[in-house]
Amino acid sequence: MSRETVRVPLGGRSYDIHIGGGLLEESGALLKPLLKRPRMAVVTDENVFVTQGERLRDGLGAAGIEADFITLAPGEATKSFAVLEKLTGRLLDLGVERDDMVIAFGGGVIGDITGFAASVLRRGCRFAQIPTTLLAQVDSAVGGKTAINVAQGKNLIGAFHQPEIVIADIDTLGSLPPRELKAGYAEVVKYGLISDADFFHWLEDNGPALLSGDQDGRAYAIKKSCEAKAAIVGADEREKGKRALLNLGHTFGHAFEAHFGYSGKLLHGEAVALGMALAFDYSAQEGLCPADDATRVKTHLKAAGLPAQIGDLKTSITADAIAKHMMQDKKVEQGKLTLILANKIGDAFIAKDADLSRVTAFLKERTGE
Repeated sequence: MSRETVRVPLGGRSYDIHIGGGLLEESGALLKPLLKRPRMAVVTDENVFVTQGERLRDGLGAAGIEADFITLAPGEATKSFAVLEKLTGRLLDLGVERDDMVIAFGGGVIGDITGFAASVLRRGCRFAQIPTTLLAQVDSAVGGKTAINVAQGKNLIGAFHQPEIVIADIDTLGSLPPRELKAGYAEVVKYGLISDADFFHWLEDNGPALLSGDQDGRAYAIKKSCEAKAAIVGADEREKGKRALLNLGHTFGHAFEAHFGYSGKLLHGEAVALGMALAFDYSAQEGLCPADDATRVKTHLKAAGLPAQIGDLKTSITADAIAKHMMQDKKVEQGKLTLILANKIGDAFIAKDADLSRVTAFLKERTGE
């Protein structure tokens, strides 16, 4: 399998995303030129440590790098103030200095809380991302968004803090449960829906093979996704404009995650899949998008084993409850809801001041109220 490198263009803070197989074994060689001294702290979760920990330890050791591993519990509940306090305390106990490198080794949860811890530790220390899930490799590990969850909503406490390198070893995807792989695939689909209809068409043809284990297909999809995100982040690092497009499906999706208490009952990627289907469905109802495109999106997500309508969640939730959660979205401005909607597949846009009453009425139709 060929190795690919995608550059995130941020001037003096630009960094590379390395994509390919066997990269954990080469992690030490990739990281060592960035280190001030040959030691680092690695934050991971218990599952990743068991399945991939030795590979990373050996890769770092081959370059003479000493690593202290910190293991956290898997799952969204880890993204909390309580865990953040314990994590930063442990990093300080290990003597992590501002110029040291903290490694986020895991999925989106580990990347988010580790990056946030690095952003506040000693008023900001360096960190790197070694994502081990498809979702993290194509989305959360790239772009510098870090955060924890609170009772009021998902990712509402956080900071922009860019990594200095991202190492995406495709071999780590082989140990993922099928459900997690499918959840990550939703974020891959997102890039096609936002701005690349040809990529979405490619996914319609090749998505099943990718999910079944096609390594070349996975490498291509990850590269295309990272290229799309790098271009948007380079143009709008702090989400003042265009970067909000990356939240397609997230305003709806985060509402369902909040309903389930950010638990394993609904994975982030599953919520995003449902959110994207609803965004296209709402766009079609508002006369913005062809109904055939909305149907095509739902058909593809269903074929991938992802939720595409509220009934797929098999839970009782009202439209008013969904709308209330949506109003906690980070894109709300002066009490006005912002949604990412679509003109067609491959052409998403930012809809400011969305009519909450119309959105609620739409949701009532979908919940059968």
